[in-house]
Amino acid sequence: METKKFDVAIIGGGIIGSSIAYYLAKEKRKVAIFEAQQMGGKSTSAAAGMLGAHSEYKEFMQLYPFARSSQLLYKELYEEIKELTTIDFEKKNGGLLKLAYSEEEKRDLESILSLSSVEWLDCTEAREKVPQLAADIVGAAYLKEDVHITPLIACNGLSKGAKLLGAEIYEYTRVLRVEKNGMGYVLKTSQGTFLTDNVVVASGVWSNYFFQQLGLPHEIIPVKGECVAALNDGAPLHYSVFHDQFYIVPRNNNELVIGATKKWNDWTEDPSLDGLQEVIKKAKRMIPEVGKMKWKRAWAGLRPQTYDGYPFIGEHPEMKGLYFATGHQRNGILLAPATGKMIRDLMIGSPVEKRWVDAFKVERHDFMHREELSN
Repeated sequence: METKKFDVAIIGGGIIGSSIAYYLAKEKRKVAIFEAQQMGGKSTSAAAGMLGAHSEYKEFMQLYPFARSSQLLYKELYEEIKELTTIDFEKKNGGLLKLAYSEEEKRDLESILSLSSVEWLDCTEAREKVPQLAADIVGAAYLKEDVHITPLIACNGLSKGAKLLGAEIYEYTRVLRVEKNGMGYVLKTSQGTFLTDNVVVASGVWSNYFFQQLGLPHEIIPVKGECVAALNDGAPLHYSVFHDQFYIVPRNNNELVIGATKKWNDWTEDPSLDGLQEVIKKAKRMIPEVGKMKWKRAWAGLRPQTYDGYPFIGEHPEMKGLYFATGHQRNGILLAPATGKMIRDLMIGSPVEKRWVDAFKVERHDFMHREELSN
């Protein structure tokens, strides 16, 4: 039987890999996605889905335009994917309230309050939007455009869109080796051998396997996040709320997604009682009545953390046609469209902002000089 050949093989079927596949399939590239389990079944399905370009402003201060561009791309993708596939990302447009419990915490919000799409609400104004909020808040930064989506549905929409444009999807197909083969590559998988001109590794924390195999010294550290879902039978929550990296996010079915812990270098994928207790305690600090809500389920996901907090998005320094798109930490959902577009542009030779190329390049070994990136 003849070995199948592709223009691009993407290793990893989460939202990052699905976004890359969609953007490349739109360019009429012959694309295949190889996913070891179900599409979107790992970190993507564990995420809350906040598109927090503003709530993450402190982390992305120098590269805020990248995060913001990705947030804006969702507006296009939402309509495109809905028209192409009939899949709705379940975008909820209320925005996000980032709470402050002291004047010091309010001062910490000054950087994001300088943005035109963010406004300060005092305690009374914040509780007008979310009456369930704790009475002891000083106020909140109202991040109008930090909406949220349902990540697994968005991932399925992107992968289905890619498939309708000609991409092939191989679920339950583990890639065992990537080997150079002339001008292209051989993928040895659990379902046989495939040929491809280009490879993109988009496997989250599991990208370490390919870093080691392909001669790169990088290590991605898992940061375990534990979450719980509760059923809100009371007044609906129209906005996400956020404090100290913990959040409460409303879904369309009266479910509240509450998270998340940050456990470094923890490879276990089940939530712990201690972790869930911490999540619930933080949630009750924001909305006290959470403690009386009905329990629905709990889960955990592994966020892929690089040594400097910036993802690897770019080409292998010595192997042409071999790309990485991994290490997005807790911002994989937010950064998926911009990552997909950037990999597409690098591959087809379209312009990409130099500061983004430099910040995310695979061959970096030192911490980023943030002041240089802001020039």
